[in-house]
Amino acid sequence: MNYLAHIYLSGDNNLVTIGNFIADGIKGSDYKNFSKDLKIGILLHRHIDTFTDAHKTVRMSTKRLHEKYGHYSGVIVDILYDHFLAKNWKNYSKIPLDEYVDTFYDLLEEHLEILPQPIKHMMPYMISGNWLLSYVSIEGIQKVLEGMNRRTKNRSQMNLAINELQEFYDEFESEFTSFFNELIESSNKKLRELNMKFV
Repeated sequence: MNYLAHIYLSGDNNLVTIGNFIADGIKGSDYKNFSKDLKIGILLHRHIDTFTDAHKTVRMSTKRLHEKYGHYSGVIVDILYDHFLAKNWKNYSKIPLDEYVDTFYDLLEEHLEILPQPIKHMMPYMISGNWLLSYVSIEGIQKVLEGMNRRTKNRSQMNLAINELQEFYDEFESEFTSFFNELIESSNKKLRELNMKFV
C-alpha cells in the first residue's frame, strides 16, 4: 500500500502514524532504537506490506500489469489502490479527505525533529504538491506515476500504467474494495497485538 493507506491504517495515535510513515527508511532491527509508539508504527507498516504482498486479490491486480511492468507492478498497484481509497474516502472515514490530509501535514511539521533526513527532504514537495489529496483524481495519479518513472530514469515506464488504470478501472476498484476490507481487519488486529506487546 502507498502513503494514504498506511496513514489511515495507523489509527488515532499520532506517533504510531509517524512511525508507520517513516518505516520504509528503518532497516532490520533499527526499529528498536525508537520510542514505543514509533516502534508500533514501524512494525505495523511491515505487517501491512507483508499482508498486501501475499494477498491473492492483490496478486490478481499485479498480474494484470506484470507482463508490461515486471517487478514494478506491485509499486503501481500500491499507487492505484491509494487512488481508490481517496476516491471512496467517505466509505472509510467521517473526516473529509482534505481536512484529514491537512491534519497529517501539520503532524509532520510538528514532529519534524524525529523524521529521518530523506523524509525531511521529501516533505516540502509532498505538502506543496498536496500529494495525498491529488490521489483522488486520475490526473493526480498520472503525475505520481510520472514522478515514479522519472525516479527510475524512465526504465519502469510506470507513467504508461494510467492506460491500464483506465482500461481496467472497474476491475481494479473491485479488487481494492474486497482486499482493503480484509486489510483493515488484519491491521486492527496487529495494532492490538503490538499495543499489548509494548505495554
